[in-house]
Amino acid sequence: MKVVNTIEEGEDLRLDFGKIAAVADTCPDVIPVAIQNADTGEVILVAYTNEKAFMECLRTRTLALWSTSRDELWVKGATSGETFELVEAFVNCEQNSLLYRVRPRRGGICHTRNSGGSPRNCYYRRINLRTLELENTDP
Repeated sequence: MKVVNTIEEGEDLRLDFGKIAAVADTCPDVIPVAIQNADTGEVILVAYTNEKAFMECLRTRTLALWSTSRDELWVKGATSGETFELVEAFVNCEQNSLLYRVRPRRGGICHTRNSGGSPRNCYYRRINLRTLELENTDP
């Protein structure tokens, strides 16, 4: 029987409006980074980086982020094997957020195993604007 993380794979909309405040309290030296698939243009996820993770990402050309929940360096895919090559990095005008364009090395992207496979990106559930129910868009 598959155990479902209700936030990551559930069907109920449960937005975490307190996330930024919690991050500011526990990890004040981070900035957001949007991660985009360099080949498809899809936004894969939004995460955080700090100076250590940023430098590791540049040094290894592998997607490295800062886990605000674990307060540690997070090499995306180190556990699942779904790692990413850093192709390009961009900074916004205020230099308080980044955009990384990456290429999946193995094909999978999100760590959730929705429907037995790996979703193309972390934004695989669409919000039905009429009912506020979540709809799975991953094939």
